[in-house]
Amino acid sequence: MKIIVKPLAILWLIVSSVAFATVVEHELAACADAATAPAGARSGPFSKAPALGIHLGFLEHGKYDAITDVPGVLVGQVTQIEGSGKLIPGKGPVRTGVTAIIPRRDVWHRKVEAAAWSFNGNGEMTGTAWVNESGFLEVPILLTNSLNVGRVDDGVVSWMIRQYPKIGITDDVPLPVVAECDDDFLNDIQGRHSSPQDVITALDSAASGPVAQGGVGAGTGMMSYLFKAGIGTASRVVSAKDGGYTVGVLVNNNAEARQNLTIGGVPVGQNIRDLLPASGTPGEGSIIFVIATNAPLLHDSLLRLAHHATLGWARTGAISRTGSGDLVIAFSTANTVPHYPQAGTYPLTAMDLYHMNPLFQATVEATEEAVVNSLLAGQTMVGRDNNRVYGLPHDRLLQIMHRYGR
Repeated sequence: MKIIVKPLAILWLIVSSVAFATVVEHELAACADAATAPAGARSGPFSKAPALGIHLGFLEHGKYDAITDVPGVLVGQVTQIEGSGKLIPGKGPVRTGVTAIIPRRDVWHRKVEAAAWSFNGNGEMTGTAWVNESGFLEVPILLTNSLNVGRVDDGVVSWMIRQYPKIGITDDVPLPVVAECDDDFLNDIQGRHSSPQDVITALDSAASGPVAQGGVGAGTGMMSYLFKAGIGTASRVVSAKDGGYTVGVLVNNNAEARQNLTIGGVPVGQNIRDLLPASGTPGEGSIIFVIATNAPLLHDSLLRLAHHATLGWARTGAISRTGSGDLVIAFSTANTVPHYPQAGTYPLTAMDLYHMNPLFQATVEATEEAVVNSLLAGQTMVGRDNNRVYGLPHDRLLQIMHRYGR
């Protein structure tokens, strides 16, 4: 069973847990024994931090509180949930998927300024040597699991050739940007179940608007702070006097230890010591950050923005462990880098670095909330060998926040 999740079909993110269970009945059927989890692990509603009264930072968020609040940015996802029970390597159970972020339509001919950075390098994000060498991004960004990078790369190439038939003949060749996290605790990762066609489907379905979070797309089999997590997104808009620019962040969150979890300065992980993953022992995990903005930033300034994403992650308690691949890519849609320009020069608008502080604030806040949103959207999931990861219980979380005056 493959579930294509389009950003415009996400009403379940703002409904109660009962409605959520109805909408994703097919997922619960595949993970039937998740219903035996403690009541606190199944509570809802499953929504974004502001909807629960958790306000992180002081800047306003955009219309969708998502990376798609940056004009032109599109997101598409394919979620794969199949089978249950004992692991049969190469067969299942399957708990995985792909997430596609397209900076703008026709990014091949109208490239965007970009920069990539490795905070901790125990992971992979392909194509970033050229991103940092050239200073631009000319392909979509794809997220997947650790062993599926090659097949996803193949899918991107096929999609690009379909869009631009002269590639490799009279045109240049693309270097796909594909980033991974390890979902082997819940998923048959040896099976490499996300096919090139799944990538094409995700790219073709990419749209603006609301973005599905939690155990969807590349985040299907992910966990963080030993709770179910995965995809999370948020945005912030700086004041009109600072330019009115938007910063949107999307993460695939799969890292860090329970005791470190902090939300709004409250030591949540130290107050929820039960609901630990059952049946197996998860690894250390990783996290991928994708930052988009419409502020006119060039490569060097985008690299500075990428650095600040990790400050937002740190606010949630992260320390970036040795086994973690913590990789960041940032891009700006404000300028257009032409495709093989005839002229020897082309115009760009650049923000002075001394005016960037509001954008740093926006990046930190949006990243912090994106990480938290990935947890709030996480539903209890049972995967291969009946390994179970619990969702963060909203009722207990709010009780803890209230106890600390938040």
